[in-house]
Amino acid sequence: MKKVMVLFAALIMLAACGRPDSGAGDSEDGGESHKISIAHLVSEDQSSHIAAESFKEKVEEESDGQITVELHPNGELYPSDREAIEAVQQGNVEMTIPAVASISSFNKDFMVFDLPFLFEDYDQAYQVLDGEIGQGLLEDLTEQNIKGLVFAENGFRHLSNNEGPVESLEDIQGLKMRTLESSVHTATFNALGMNASPFAFGELYTALQQGTYDAMEAPVSLFYTNKFFEVQNYLTMTGHVYAPTALLMNNEFYESLSTDLQELVVEASEEYREEQRELAQEQDSEFLEELKAEGMEVNEPSEELMESFQDEVEPVYEEFEEEIGTDLLEDVRNASE
Repeated sequence: MKKVMVLFAALIMLAACGRPDSGAGDSEDGGESHKISIAHLVSEDQSSHIAAESFKEKVEEESDGQITVELHPNGELYPSDREAIEAVQQGNVEMTIPAVASISSFNKDFMVFDLPFLFEDYDQAYQVLDGEIGQGLLEDLTEQNIKGLVFAENGFRHLSNNEGPVESLEDIQGLKMRTLESSVHTATFNALGMNASPFAFGELYTALQQGTYDAMEAPVSLFYTNKFFEVQNYLTMTGHVYAPTALLMNNEFYESLSTDLQELVVEASEEYREEQRELAQEQDSEFLEELKAEGMEVNEPSEELMESFQDEVEPVYEEFEEEIGTDLLEDVRNASE
């Protein structure tokens, strides 16, 4: 009898060891269960994370326990968007919420959104991102084993530095400038006369603190939630680029879900987009006042300065037109008019 019991226990252990560790299991009601880990760079009080909490709540509740969602903010899993996207692509994590500029390393068509002064306002950006052009680009990511769900936003990006207020092009000449991991962004600031190079966001605070960089650029919310006001003294509201983010999922994982769970993920993603965008704009207004209260000097650039910026970066369009594609660039410009 003892031999039978030992054999039975061994068979159970063997079966357990042979089960693939894919994040799937059995839910309490007997159906297959799935775990979604979402890795992103921003802090818990930034709009992307807050909206991700709503995504988690909806998916867990409406899947009746078939899906659980874990959030990993502050770059705790990956210090850069590029690494997080690669992890999603390889199936090491199920989802991420990167700045779209980092996606251009995986699909060059996304470089079009890195071009400076492409959109004048939010409505123009939404028209392109939520329309045929943006949705087509998200669908193209399946070739990289990535399911592009929706575009959300970080908002318009602005320029900061430690040297002084920016009132003319001369004020930024030669400054060591941190950019996103985007060749278009780097070329843009080099065209303005800065010494620009990309650097991982998760390590940026320390780099600014140590003087590795004099200047950076980001949306208002990231200046506040990441306490960059402690290591940057001057903020100029250039709005030089509208910065979308994207909700991305490993495509094999998405395809492994049942049809009803796929529909739930898509619906929750669309609700995420609406909540996050609304909250992002509310936070921009609120956090700008907080930045001033913290002692950061904020200035609005003159029309003359903005015109000089636009003139100086015009060659960037010519430099990347062939790589991005003339047709795509024209389509984006026409769709935003």
